[in-house]
Amino acid sequence: MSIHASDPFATPDELKSPVRRLRGRLPAAVTLWTAAGDRGLTVSSLLVVDGDPGRVLGLIDDESDFWAAAEAAGRFAVSLLTPEDRQLADKFAGLMPAPGGLFATGEWERTDFGPVPRGRSWAGCRLVGAEAKGWSLLVEGELERIELGEAGGALVHERGRYRG
Repeated sequence: MSIHASDPFATPDELKSPVRRLRGRLPAAVTLWTAAGDRGLTVSSLLVVDGDPGRVLGLIDDESDFWAAAEAAGRFAVSLLTPEDRQLADKFAGLMPAPGGLFATGEWERTDFGPVPRGRSWAGCRLVGAEAKGWSLLVEGELERIELGEAGGALVHERGRYRG
């Protein structure tokens, strides 16, 4: 439960760059990227590319614990989040406390790619490469395994808020 109608620490719109404000107006699916060693990060800047093999591209923080673990393991998992996962997304984004650690609550399935929330659709990826882009790291993964959970709505982020 929050006592604020909005994030009291958020940068006011008039102080954000036009690029950031444009990006914020694009609805984006919210995903959870995880790697061995119980590391994870909420990511909403991503693309899934069809092909043989399929690929996933995502923009992440190169200083995140997730990136260090994914780079070391050479693989990672990408889980699709649902509207019920708002708190989970906030915890992995560092916006909400996670007493006992990020993976202390909820049901998790252990995979060769990293832990994934039980019952969610997810993909196991082999790390193909990464390249600095702006203030982010563009990470490319080859889709090696896809598990489709129950069909349902995606958690969507737009203009600093969740919807969906």
